[in-house]
Amino acid sequence: MRLLKSTVHPSLDSLDQSSFLRLAARGIVLKGEEILMMYTERYDDYTLPGGGIDDDESQIEGLIRELTEETGARNIRNIEAFGLYEEFRPWYKDDADIMQMKSYCFTCEIDDELGETRFEDYEVKNGMKAVWINVHDAIEHNMNTIKNSDKKGMSIERETFLLSLVRDEFLVTS
Repeated sequence: MRLLKSTVHPSLDSLDQSSFLRLAARGIVLKGEEILMMYTERYDDYTLPGGGIDDDESQIEGLIRELTEETGARNIRNIEAFGLYEEFRPWYKDDADIMQMKSYCFTCEIDDELGETRFEDYEVKNGMKAVWINVHDAIEHNMNTIKNSDKKGMSIERETFLLSLVRDEFLVTS
């Protein structure tokens, strides 16, 4: 899978610290210029649906499980590798100083009708919901959040980069 980008959080002076690896799968579902995203009220941002890959799962199995849980997606098909986004972030627990996250991104198609979601408690508390939004509007919204919000999460730069890449590679501009 092609490497889309590798980033180091600005608060990290060195990667020579204790770390652990987290693997994630993220779905890119387009219908014209509309993209299926997760809106999170707590951070006021749009993110691709997806999340951690369990130890016993392949990347594709993790993608299908996460898409189903977060969006209620049905009949996930035509899954194609899009790229890998790697990031090094500070970790907030005592077991490590740095989290290395590898987000494996895939394009796919789903049925038009979404089913029921199965959010985890923290996702409910953060006010997450699946929404269809115009790609350009999602980018503009996230850019505004980056510029003006003090409650933005660490993932918004990744998500805005990925949205911009989706726009540039999949949407015809006139």
